[in-house]
This record gives sequence, structure tokens and C-alpha cells, in this order.
Amino acid sequence: MVSQVQTLALQGLHGLPVQVEVQVSGGLQGIYIIGLPSNAVKESRDRVRGAFHALGIAIPDKRVTVNLSPADVTKDGSHYDLPIALGLLVAFGVVPEDAAHGVVAMGELGLDGSLKPVAGCLPAALHAASHGARIMLVPAANGPEAAWAGQSSSLGGGMAVFGVESLYALIRHLRGEELMVPVVPGARTNAALAVGDLSDIRGQEGAKRAAEIAAAGGHHLLMSGPPGSGKSMLAARMPGLMPPLTPQEALEVSMIHSVAGTLGAETEGGLVTQRPFRDPHHSASSVALTGGGLKAKPGEMSLSHRGVLFLDELPEFPRTVLETLRQPLETGTITISRASAHVTYPARFQLIAAMNPCPCGYLGDPQKGCKKQPSCGADYTSRLSGPLLDRFDLRVNVPAVKVSDLSLPPAKESTADVAARVARAREIQTRRFATLEGKVLTCNAEMSGSLLDRFCPLNDEGKRLMATAAEKMGLSARGYHRVLRVARTLADLAGEEQIGKPHLAEALAYRVL
Repeated sequence: MVSQVQTLALQGLHGLPVQVEVQVSGGLQGIYIIGLPSNAVKESRDRVRGAFHALGIAIPDKRVTVNLSPADVTKDGSHYDLPIALGLLVAFGVVPEDAAHGVVAMGELGLDGSLKPVAGCLPAALHAASHGARIMLVPAANGPEAAWAGQSSSLGGGMAVFGVESLYALIRHLRGEELMVPVVPGARTNAALAVGDLSDIRGQEGAKRAAEIAAAGGHHLLMSGPPGSGKSMLAARMPGLMPPLTPQEALEVSMIHSVAGTLGAETEGGLVTQRPFRDPHHSASSVALTGGGLKAKPGEMSLSHRGVLFLDELPEFPRTVLETLRQPLETGTITISRASAHVTYPARFQLIAAMNPCPCGYLGDPQKGCKKQPSCGADYTSRLSGPLLDRFDLRVNVPAVKVSDLSLPPAKESTADVAARVARAREIQTRRFATLEGKVLTCNAEMSGSLLDRFCPLNDEGKRLMATAAEKMGLSARGYHRVLRVARTLADLAGEEQIGKPHLAEALAYRVL
């Protein structure tokens, strides 16, 4: 008899059905796993042996062949432990023959028979539910995230998800001795980021205005100023200015974090609902930002999808690392090509960067500036390529904070006040883009091509201003379009349908650093 159990292999965020076939036959004693297993999958043999030994289940003195089909796809990961163990239980007659019908299983086994969490349960469960699976078995720690797929009305909501504590509990459930209860989806909330309030920042009204515009339109922002001027504080408060994730966005973000193996640790099994905020150190490698490694895991760009990627001390990042940002900033995706994998992850993040004007940080200060100024400033900025700088919609100088300003009372506007204005501007954009067919846009920064002509028309005065500015400032075509997007956001914040000359003038002012 050949027992069969369904599981999944993950290729990025997409699932590939894998059938685990177990056959007990005569021949050389042992468990043999075939079907291009990786070392982690080959080790499943020993983990399953240990779990069976802990439960007192004897393995017959026969040849046990475990085939992972399709055989031409490399199988990697410890989540094959549970389907292999379930296939063996059926083949050995420990559980009924029909116990694995319509079941998709994934999970790592401990030597004591316990089930340990694995990465990628949420996208795997979504794939299983969309392909008609009746039951999905996952480790108990992954149950709350996988249960979202079982409850999804768009997928039929007909899949029961069981969080399995141990192999012993699963055996009793399949025998009908002690039935498990399907898992309830985890909470759609996670703790708010403790980043303080916008009113904590003294002065810097110009930078605050730029941050509001960036949050309202999803624009990329570059801040330059001396140390201690509040650049990092302002960047950390950006997620608080942005609207909460929509259900669809929350699902996208949660799937990425599930594949990365961080979803349970960050949300206790629920979906991510706070905008991600990632701030890698400037010593990070290009693989850390783009993703990759042996399993082609998502990097910081993908982990900040629909949120903020904050790069502090921007010129200190290796140039090769910074150049990897260019394509994702335009396309909103990142493709990882390796010898063993070729996967694409979403990477629609908002880039917020901060830098000092020069290595010492005090360019133009007669007291603190170094002897190399002003040439040191130009040399320092030249570490950033022109194409990368051109992709920033907003560039703002953040001046030093005066000591006298620190004794002033807190600013009247809090994060909640600014976030309310941002939310109103985002609602205008949502209504605007709802008329589009076949395109899903969430903010002004995502407009391109004909949509700019449609939603950013200029009157004769505006056209003359843009023509003059483009000639004097040397705007590229990309820069020209980015000015139009920012101007559209400024008009939305003002509640005006038509882009006016003041909106264009302010947008152009943010192209100078």
C-alpha cells in the first residue's frame, strides 16, 4: 500500500503542491527519502525516528520509501517532517487509511514528538484553501496565522485549520479518541510602535511639513542636517502619520513576514496591521536589503512593504548597496535570482533617508565646521549617485536646533492632528483611484504615464512655471513627474481639485537640497 499526504513547497509567496508518498516494502531496512530532498529534509528521517521512539511506535524491519513529488523540484525546509510522519502513520496502520484524505500538513517535529513552528504557514494556507483543501494541520504556534486562510470568505471559508501541539495529540484526533478544535484566527491588532509624538520635536516646522506631505502621498523623503537636529526622531514618527493598513495590505505584509519567519514573534499569530518600520544599520549588505541567502528569504525592502524603510547616515552605506534600491523604488517589486531560486517579492515601501551635509556634520558652521569645508560637503554628497537622488520626491534641509528652542512648550500639533489631515488626503486619493479599471493604486506616488495626464492637469500658468523650472533646475523626466505627484498631494491636503501655482511652487522647492 502507498499512503499519500499533501504538503506545499514555497517559492517566494507562492505555494507549489507537493505529494508525500510512503511505501513499505521488502528490501534493505531503513527509511529512504527521494525526490530531490535538501539536507534539512534528509534530516527529517532522524527527527521522525526520534518522535516515533518517544511515542513507542515501532518502525517495521522493512524498506520504507518516502517519495516527494514532483521529483524535479528541490525540497527544502523542516516543514516536511509532519507530512512524512503522517504518511508513515497511515502506512503503518497506526491511524485510519482515510485520515490523510483532503489534508494538507506542514510542521517540524521535535525528538519528543512535539510540533515546532515553521515559516510560511500563512501563504501556504492561502494556497491550500484556494485549491480546495478541507483540513490543514500546522504547529499550534502557527495556527492563528493559518486560520485566517480558513476563515477567508473570498476563498470559500471551507477549510478547517488545526493547531497541533504534538504527534501524540494528532494520533488521538485522527483515531477519534480526543478531537481537536479548529483554531480561531489571531487578533488583527498588534502593539502600536512606541515612537513618541510629533509634538516632542521642537521647531523644525519645515521638516514636519515635508513629513506630512510624504505621508499623505507616499512620497520618498531625504533629510539633510547636522547631528542632533531631529532627523531620526522625525523618521521614527512617520508610521504614526500614515493611515492603518487596509485588510488587503495587512494580508500582503503578513504573508511576507510569515515567509521570513517573523510573523508569530511580532504579532502573536495575528496579522500585521501597523505600518512596518525598518531601519537597517549602514553596515548592512546588499543581500540584507534585497533578500536572498540559501532559501531566498525576503530582505529589508520587502519586510518594509507598505511601510517605511529608514536609512540613517545614507552616504555611509556602500554604494553598491544603495544602487540596489533604484529598481524597487520604481517597480515596487524585487526579484531575487540565485542558482537555486528565482523569486519575486513585493517591495512597495516608502524610503525615508537622513544624512549629514558632510563627514563632520557641521558644514557652514564657523565654530564646529572642519578645515576641509566647503569641498568636503560636495565630496560627501557625491557618494550618492544622481539616479538615486533623482528618485527622492522631497529633499529638505533640517537646520540645527537652538538651545533656546528646547525650553519652548511642546508644539500645538500632535501626531494625531497631522494624521487626521493625512487620512483626509488619502481618502481623496482612494476615491480618485476607485474609478480605475484593472489597476490598484493606493497613493499619488504610484501614478505614472497617462494617469499623470488625467489626474494632474495644469493650467497655462502652471505649464509656464513648470517649463521655466525644468529648464533652470535641469529637471529630468522622472523629476518632472515627481514634482507633479507632490503637487497633486499638496492640492489634496488643501482639499482642492485643481493643481495651482502655489502647489507647484512648493513642490519645486523640495527638489533643491
